[in-house]
Amino acid sequence: MTVIPLLEIKLAMALSLFMFGGIALIIGVFILVARSTGREVRNLANQTAQLAKKGLAEEVAGLIGNATSLLSATNDLVRTTSGVGVFLSVLGFILIIASCWLILRVEPTNIPF
Repeated sequence: MTVIPLLEIKLAMALSLFMFGGIALIIGVFILVARSTGREVRNLANQTAQLAKKGLAEEVAGLIGNATSLLSATNDLVRTTSGVGVFLSVLGFILIIASCWLILRVEPTNIPF
């Protein structure tokens, strides 16, 4: 039976935390940069604004109400996407800091198992 030293277990844990933190940080930044300012969201907002202008010009009340609710939903979508990106970025930083703290706390021990 192979015995794994405690030092190697702690180092593996720290490395895992660092990798998961790095992945979470990269995904969070990608979401913040790419998703919240996506081309589709901007196109949807522009077309909704054009619909609202057309509704005002032709005095169609239902069209204006629907365009307004669509703009509101688009704004909520952008806020939600940004919130997820910020959460993942903060989680990544916390995991990286925890892994650094764990590495600094690792002390070689001579305790036999």
